[in-house]
Amino acid sequence: MKLSTWGALALLSLFSPPVCLAHSQHTSNWAVLVSTSRFWFNYRHLANVLSMYRTVKRLGIPDSQIILMLSDDVACNPRNTFPGTVYNNADRAIDLYGDNIEVDYRGYEVTVENFIRLLTDRVPPDTPRSKRLLTDDRSNIFIYMTGHGGNEFLKFQDAEEISAFDIADAFQQMFEKKRYNEMLFMIDTCQANTMYSKFYSPNILATGSSELDQSSYSHHADNDVGVAVIDRYTYFNLEYLETHVKNASSKHTLADLFNSYDPVKIASTPGIRTDLFRRDLKEVLITDFLGNVQSVEVDGDGMRLDEDLLSLARGAGYNISEAEWKEAMRGTRELYDAGASNNGGRNAAEQRTWAGPVRVHKDGETDFWRTVMSAGAVAVCFVGYWLFSMVDKA
Repeated sequence: MKLSTWGALALLSLFSPPVCLAHSQHTSNWAVLVSTSRFWFNYRHLANVLSMYRTVKRLGIPDSQIILMLSDDVACNPRNTFPGTVYNNADRAIDLYGDNIEVDYRGYEVTVENFIRLLTDRVPPDTPRSKRLLTDDRSNIFIYMTGHGGNEFLKFQDAEEISAFDIADAFQQMFEKKRYNEMLFMIDTCQANTMYSKFYSPNILATGSSELDQSSYSHHADNDVGVAVIDRYTYFNLEYLETHVKNASSKHTLADLFNSYDPVKIASTPGIRTDLFRRDLKEVLITDFLGNVQSVEVDGDGMRLDEDLLSLARGAGYNISEAEWKEAMRGTRELYDAGASNNGGRNAAEQRTWAGPVRVHKDGETDFWRTVMSAGAVAVCFVGYWLFSMVDKA
């Protein structure tokens, strides 16, 4: 029996690599890290942010997806005993400043206005990409803030304040403009938990260092530097992340992280707000926010691939209507589903779809064989197309 080329292409589309029909909850992770203070005696706030910056980079989030906002007046301060460096521990084992840091908003650019404009994408047209939060409704966002605050406010540069209402309204604008899938908000400041008390947008998980009327304390000082080098809440978050989350393939969850909080060690009562969040924290990996994600999303349940194949068929000289093409695709998928349902008792949809995002790993051998398999799949498609073309000509 003669098989048309366009029918063959529809059949081949079902055997292309499963990633073509992939669907995941989010396709990218972004981080917004903000130190809202300045001056030498606030050294620890800069160290807090740079510590989180180092962590998300270690877990694979690239600089192109990290917005770093800080005063940047510490490393080269004349009082710095170790010029050009910032440390978060008295042992000075890790230079957080180093030579691989990209500051997006520096000094007097760290303002309430710029922060709100960044979140809501209301920046001037000439704003470079490095200063824009280019997220969409498939992006998970980790927002970390530290500085001096009080009941429902956070100071910026000792010159202005942002309120809990301001942040809540900005997040609502982000939701309405489809600028995030899920969000993790973490804040380390005095009375930090009051800063997320006004949130009302969905899919936001929030945590803070201290309750109303509680202070957020530093962990320890470096006698040679002369000031405190990190805050307690951030220190114990980092201790867990460095100890347990070794790479982006880690299976530790946010429930594990939050359960590690000890109010005695932190010297304040950390808070967690989950009522706006839709998932069980035991199922939310830490790397869902702090690690890199590589994922492919196809809109319209694979219709983009169908449209590309239809264009290919028309380009080959076949006069095919869109209705005929859809009918062929539907019939071919039904044929494939019927055969797949008898293959080991597994549902066809389970064989053709992929449940979640691929996380970055360092397994070179796995990457090599994955590349070989992908190349083989492409070769099979081309050989199949050639064979069906010969059948059609016959």
